[in-house]
Amino acid sequence: MNKEQKAAVVEELSKELSESEAIFAVDYRGISVPQAAELRAGLRDADTRFRVVKNRLTLLAADKAGTETIKEHLEGPTAIAFVKGDPALAAKTIFKLGREWEVLSYKGGLMEGEALDADSFQEIAKLPGRDEMNAQFAGIVASPLTGLVRGLGSMVQGLALQLQAIADQGLVCGEAAPEPPTSEADPDPEASPEEAPSEEEAPPGEDAGEGAKADETTEGDAEMGEAAEDTQEGEDGGDETSKDSNEDEKEDDS
Repeated sequence: MNKEQKAAVVEELSKELSESEAIFAVDYRGISVPQAAELRAGLRDADTRFRVVKNRLTLLAADKAGTETIKEHLEGPTAIAFVKGDPALAAKTIFKLGREWEVLSYKGGLMEGEALDADSFQEIAKLPGRDEMNAQFAGIVASPLTGLVRGLGSMVQGLALQLQAIADQGLVCGEAAPEPPTSEADPDPEASPEEAPSEEEAPPGEDAGEGAKADETTEGDAEMGEAAEDTQEGEDGGDETSKDSNEDEKEDDS
């Protein structure tokens, strides 16, 4: 590798170091080619590149990128995981496969510019991935909201039932409740106003009494008239009888 090629590698490594959210330095000794391929495939989901580097070129790149803390871990065979996606998922993949294969010893690294030791790396590896955490968080947030929505739905439903009950009673929009039906028959709507019964009835005993008196008076007048006629006829008959008696007496004298 000539000088220009080395400069290009340093520039590339420097760019990856500066753009990564986390940097994991790993001792890759003992890993096989198929295992390395499987590891790279698993890290791809975390938007992570696993790359075997030359320590001397990486030291130059770290100085240029401002990640000097990683330099203390660049001893012996070293591979670096440049994490641009989910650090927890990348750490989980390295830790899980390394424990399964008994390889991939973690040396040290950086996360958000801060040093990350082996214990912290294992703690991060035990965390759920970003997508899984988002799903769990969404479930936690949605749980009380779901209960609130259900509660509001029940309240609205109950209010609707109450309003419907009030509307059925005719108490909405100023409408009065219908009066219960009476035992009396309703008047004929086609009857004329004169035929309709009066709204105000006279107290019992007044109108009826007057009518009764009028009837009695009329009958009494009729009887009295008949009696007068009979009396007059009687008087006229008496006069005629008296005249006849006088005439008979005169004839006897003569």
